[in-house]
Amino acid sequence: MTPNTPGVADAPVLTVTVETGKQIDRIECVVSLPETAVLPFSRAAINWDLLNWSYRETWHCTLPPQPEGTLVRYQIMAYPADNSEPILADDGAIFSYLVDSSSLPEWTRDARIYQIFPDRFSPGNGRSWNNVSGLSDIYGGNLRGIIDNLDTIDDMGFNCIWLNPFFPDKTHHGYHATDHSSINPRLGTLDEMKELVEKAHARGIRLLFDFVANHVGSQHPYFQHALEHEDSPYHDWFLWESWPEKYVAYFDVPDLPEIDTNHAGVRQYLFDSVRYWLDEIGFDGLRMDYVLGPTHDFWTELRQIVRQTKSDAWMFGEATHTPDYLMTYNGRFDACLDFLLTQHIRDTFAFNTLDVAAFDNFLNLHTEFFGAEACLPSFLDNHDMDRFLLIAGNDKRKLKLAALCQFTLAGPPIIYNGTEVGVHQDVLIHDPNSQGMEECRQPMLWGDDQDSDLRDYFHRLLHLRRDHPVIWQGERKTVHVDAGAGTYAYTISDGTESILVVFNVSNQERTFAIRFPDKEMINRVVLAPWSGDFQVMRL
Repeated sequence: MTPNTPGVADAPVLTVTVETGKQIDRIECVVSLPETAVLPFSRAAINWDLLNWSYRETWHCTLPPQPEGTLVRYQIMAYPADNSEPILADDGAIFSYLVDSSSLPEWTRDARIYQIFPDRFSPGNGRSWNNVSGLSDIYGGNLRGIIDNLDTIDDMGFNCIWLNPFFPDKTHHGYHATDHSSINPRLGTLDEMKELVEKAHARGIRLLFDFVANHVGSQHPYFQHALEHEDSPYHDWFLWESWPEKYVAYFDVPDLPEIDTNHAGVRQYLFDSVRYWLDEIGFDGLRMDYVLGPTHDFWTELRQIVRQTKSDAWMFGEATHTPDYLMTYNGRFDACLDFLLTQHIRDTFAFNTLDVAAFDNFLNLHTEFFGAEACLPSFLDNHDMDRFLLIAGNDKRKLKLAALCQFTLAGPPIIYNGTEVGVHQDVLIHDPNSQGMEECRQPMLWGDDQDSDLRDYFHRLLHLRRDHPVIWQGERKTVHVDAGAGTYAYTISDGTESILVVFNVSNQERTFAIRFPDKEMINRVVLAPWSGDFQVMRL
């Protein structure tokens, strides 16, 4: 569809390609606006498909402009000339888009996000961690522990908190939810959640909740009822291969039955939950787990619900896929987490398998592909992947360099709690002696156990980004790159201010000169091995 995200003045053009052994007589678009209309396609071109060694037809259909906030749904049907059964595009998929001219909430571009894993952050009220026998046990972190440390979070320079799931379930991580409108009792009460939101907002800190639409925990009462009763009103909420023995589960994990997000009851249940946490409790947005599971139509309708509930709420999703596929979520939420950037930062600064010239080329292409206005949240590590410090051989210099790069790129940076104070990880997640993904979920360090040098460095970066909007408003330009020497530099400028960022990813001290385009300035830079720095300049 062109444009990808239609506005009120746009008449979007649908493009369909047909490659079949049958002659196609006509193609129609059945549109719900909400009135149903049937619009014809016209054949625009015939091309030869070299890969499949056959002809490929291209057809177009133009949809009429619609008012702001309209949710448009449609299906595409091709009619063979032999009067055989019509062929539905993508096996009968429902396509949809939301006419949404509102821009990305401005506060999101300046977001400095702290990801908090509740059970592993702080027990609160001066209590100690629980006695545990393994990393899957409950350590005792809770909402009170987060409330008690809001001043610390604020002082560090964070202005947004992403909370990993806090719904009732039996796990330490919260992704096996059995209810979507209450708090896990071991984490606290609803009053404490309201207190957290109120006190965070008083400090200018916004909150995001973790939203999982693809599956629920197997102990969810609706799933249990569907297991016990074939005529349960919740039977069709789930995807059965053979009731009750076999059902579709997330990555075949029996404890995570998938839900049918095309079912009206499922949508109502999930949308009501989103409205509740945004409107009644006061959350400012949602991080959406595994967006590859539910259909695009589900996310389109959720977008409408969120816009109607809180117009400046932020929505970003977790999707590990190709860049062109991530672009298909445009208009459904604001962005996807930048896994591609994470991979390239880790390859450059931790694994040292990517030289700085190749990294710079990636950054340039990445920015151009998604567009300068894209707002993809960046991260170095998270609760599902090895901590950066471990894969960097516990070399703090490499973590600092990666963080310097992350915090001087345009995308809003996310720090997973503990990365900024040196929380360790004993073994890699896929090590034979590993306890699984729990390895990267070691408890937060406090007091003298924190690495004060790392903490001070992240404090410096957070305040740099807070005090210099040029980082996310300006234009980044490469001013030096030497793959052989391992030296790299770029500037970010907005016409009034420029920040020079320099890196040395080699094992030797490096000296190099930087000539600024269209200026008489020449900077001579001396950097120790595996070090970097920045310099703020008024123009």
